[in-house]
Amino acid sequence: MADPVPTSRPPRAELHVHLEGTLEPDLAFGLAARNGVTLPYSGPERLRAAYEFEDLQSFLDLYTAGMSALRTEADFAELTRAYLVRAVRAGVRHAEISFDPQAHLARGVPLEAVVGGIAGVLERSEADLGISTLLIAAFHRDRDSADALDVLERLLAMAAPIVGVGLDNAEAGHPPGLFEAVYARAARAGLRLTAHAGEEGPAAYVREALDVLHAERIDHGLSVVQDPDLVARVVAQQIPFTVCPVSNVRLRAVPSLAEHPLPAMMEAGMLVSIHSDDPPYFGAYVDEVDDAVTAAYGLTRDQRAALAAASFRGSFLAPARVDAYLAEVEAWRTAGG
Repeated sequence: MADPVPTSRPPRAELHVHLEGTLEPDLAFGLAARNGVTLPYSGPERLRAAYEFEDLQSFLDLYTAGMSALRTEADFAELTRAYLVRAVRAGVRHAEISFDPQAHLARGVPLEAVVGGIAGVLERSEADLGISTLLIAAFHRDRDSADALDVLERLLAMAAPIVGVGLDNAEAGHPPGLFEAVYARAARAGLRLTAHAGEEGPAAYVREALDVLHAERIDHGLSVVQDPDLVARVVAQQIPFTVCPVSNVRLRAVPSLAEHPLPAMMEAGMLVSIHSDDPPYFGAYVDEVDDAVTAAYGLTRDQRAALAAASFRGSFLAPARVDAYLAEVEAWRTAGG
């Protein structure tokens, strides 16, 4: 079993984290050496020094270069376990991990190796580490939707243990509606639906993700605050929003935490929770995100507990599991006096 959950922070779910984005530089270079892959930096420290991004695309370019080290089933298993061990230290009790199958297929890595390596670790995550997990297949919105549909069919045919689908990568100029057929197929297969929207794109993209894709959850969603009617709707329907404040600042979606819409989203009554996105690249795992927003906004223990509770309420867990985790959050909240 992993170390006990720290009592200084509330137990929480991590719903917005990209597995490939948890690749630490030391592990990247270790895997690269093992697989005979040359990374475009001389070592881990030079790679870390490159983590200064102008925008989302500059991050994606480096992200793609880093994942070239991932080649075998064992690589994906090692990456998955490394993230889970760190997540447990951050107080994460449940993780819904996204992975990008198209990125690996494009490099010639068999889908079976990707899924097998990840799933082999996740199926024992609770027994080995005390953390429950679910897996989400995320599709690249800057690729043709027909490719996403083909990959989804392959995942379904191999009975991959995915709970849902997501939509990620460069948002500008790639509205959610392009993936209507992919999401309709996923829904028919009984999969849950989430989508990145409103990180770079306008509030209209958030609305489109809800109305056309029928997304149950929105990842990022910063621009929702530009549309008061849409805010009223998502509050009334309690649609979960998984916000990544440190990521948003590092990718210059917002200038600073002080100017981030998270406090306004909370004040409006939205079901909003905080997450890490791609932690090594942005210098903050979810516990460090919690520290950053607590300091920036002077959050009370009750507010921190509310964010943590929202993470479980926004999960794709069965209601009974959600209730059990909410009881843990309430116990943490009241333990503070």
